[in-house]
Amino acid sequence: MNTEKVRCAIIGSGPGGYTAAIYASRAGLKPIVFTGSAPGGQITMTDKIDNFPGYPEGISGFGLMEDIKKQAERFNAEIRSESIVKVDFSKRPFTLCTENDNVILAESVIVSTGASARWLGLESENKFRGMGVSTCATCDGFFYRKKDVAVIGGGDTACSEALYLSSLCNKVYLVVRRDVLRASKVVQDTLMKKENIEILWQQKPLEILGDESGVTGLRLVSSVDEKQTDINVLGVFVAIGNIPNTEIFKGQLDLDESGYIITKGNTSYTNIAGVFAAGDVQDSRYKQAITAAGSGAKAAIDCERWLMENPLQ
Repeated sequence: MNTEKVRCAIIGSGPGGYTAAIYASRAGLKPIVFTGSAPGGQITMTDKIDNFPGYPEGISGFGLMEDIKKQAERFNAEIRSESIVKVDFSKRPFTLCTENDNVILAESVIVSTGASARWLGLESENKFRGMGVSTCATCDGFFYRKKDVAVIGGGDTACSEALYLSSLCNKVYLVVRRDVLRASKVVQDTLMKKENIEILWQQKPLEILGDESGVTGLRLVSSVDEKQTDINVLGVFVAIGNIPNTEIFKGQLDLDESGYIITKGNTSYTNIAGVFAAGDVQDSRYKQAITAAGSGAKAAIDCERWLMENPLQ
């Protein structure tokens, strides 16, 4: 077991973690980024990103993360493909334990562990992920202009995704497991007025259909009479929620009812002085690469200033 002291430890990568590393490195904090088991975060599964500034021809999620990572490394940020499995924020320096039984004593910590999309659990869902199956209409909706798509879910996220897609697509099927929507009334009222949105009530996805070119349809089964129905769609957007990756922080960092880290006001400060949060792990609203990157910059700036005001004795 090795013990190591660092000024700034960044837990998690992705747009938030890697951007925090750029800013922290330029500030001379010599950060170490612990990427965990999914370097770059869930955005690496996105086939093409057209809405991140600076890439007029678009770029893959993996390519974007590689570029930001290389930029962080240019300023001497250290990137480690280790997972942090346990933390102790009760006293400073903070103690972080890695999967390899190494101990990191950190003067400050930036948490950027992101959130994981909830999936349906279908084998065909994995097969066509990135080939017509997505969890982000804002990211991928553009590729389905004037085409028919399906959105799975009945909450605010699913309804908002359907509304966004209705302005781009020919037709949007909203597949709802129950006989009611869980979205807010104002969202439901807006949804019902859209002529190109059709709600398929009390239906469960059974299989995503497709071929070597990608998704071609969706097979549904009625929760009432178990009758199966196929609909022809070229895109399937799974919108059944996200799970913030905050399990190891429970009982130490303040979390909201959904498990997202609560930050103070318009800052990255958590309830523990010296611990900051960035990216989707503290953002249940926007969930975009660009907003995660912006919050990573904020976290590093907050961290730098806090360290200047609170040197470790």
